[in-house]
Amino acid sequence: MNSLRSLPWLAAAAGIAGLALASACGGDDDAKPAATTAPASVSASSATTAAAKSVYPLRVTDLLGREVEIKAKPAVIVALSPTAVEYVYAVGGTVAGRSASADFPPEAKSSKEVGTAYQPSFEAILALKPDLVVADSIIHAQPDVRKGLEGLGVPVIFAGADSYQKVLDGVALLGRVLDANDKATQVIAAITKARDDAKAAIGASKLSAVALIAGRDQTLYSAKATSYAGDVLQQIGIANPAANGPESGPGFPGYTTLAPESLIQYNPDIIFTITPGPASVPRLSSLVPSIPPFKGLKAVASNRVVELDVDLFIQAPGPRIVDAFAAIAKAARAG
Repeated sequence: MNSLRSLPWLAAAAGIAGLALASACGGDDDAKPAATTAPASVSASSATTAAAKSVYPLRVTDLLGREVEIKAKPAVIVALSPTAVEYVYAVGGTVAGRSASADFPPEAKSSKEVGTAYQPSFEAILALKPDLVVADSIIHAQPDVRKGLEGLGVPVIFAGADSYQKVLDGVALLGRVLDANDKATQVIAAITKARDDAKAAIGASKLSAVALIAGRDQTLYSAKATSYAGDVLQQIGIANPAANGPESGPGFPGYTTLAPESLIQYNPDIIFTITPGPASVPRLSSLVPSIPPFKGLKAVASNRVVELDVDLFIQAPGPRIVDAFAAIAKAARAG
């Protein structure tokens, strides 16, 4: 793997990936029992049940299982991660404050920054006098961060995404909180259709694929079924030979260490790569085919080493999962 060491940017870039991935480890030991006013999950068949009008005061159960009372329809909303911001806009809301790294949709960038997703500024949040804070159930689940947010004296709901199902749950939750149930139902239907369309595009082709990132020491890691990227592959019927690999450790939850010989043994039809860092840095997809042991792989020989959008698969999983499904399906059809 000496070729990997020719890219000094990987150390800094992997630090970003490590933070994003490490956040998936957040637990919820203090969660209250789920309330009966909101389902723990939403399926395509039950999505229409979310279309009833919200009546305030409203009690909801967020994605950490916390019961939260919303006294009136929120007017001033602060969202603390890219995913949280996208949930709000997906159901027709807007934010007055956002994490600095949230840049989608473009109109959200006109709102005030309230620190980063990993270090929200409580002072900046309170300065906006919000009547709702949308935190991230993946990033902000750690007890110290969660306690600080819960102490703001403002209703806080936690909504993140580490799977297809959690995306549906997050959309449904924000639909209820913002009295946008009809819009949430439409979004859920569109997401479900995107998944089904991607699955149909792949058909009975029985493709195999891995999704790779690189660590700060240039070690390769492959997405397991428990990661967001791995779940996307699983949802549309692509076999992932690394799906049940051993957990790599706390720095890369949902990913397994991938030795070069393992990748050679897997010999997948498609290799997906995810590169943190700005667009100016080399993509992992351009490096993998240049490594001599990998040149005989099916994916390399057929030019099916495909770079995935880091926003869609690591930094901002959420309603744009429709684009994630489309990207995977496009690569599958290209064979």
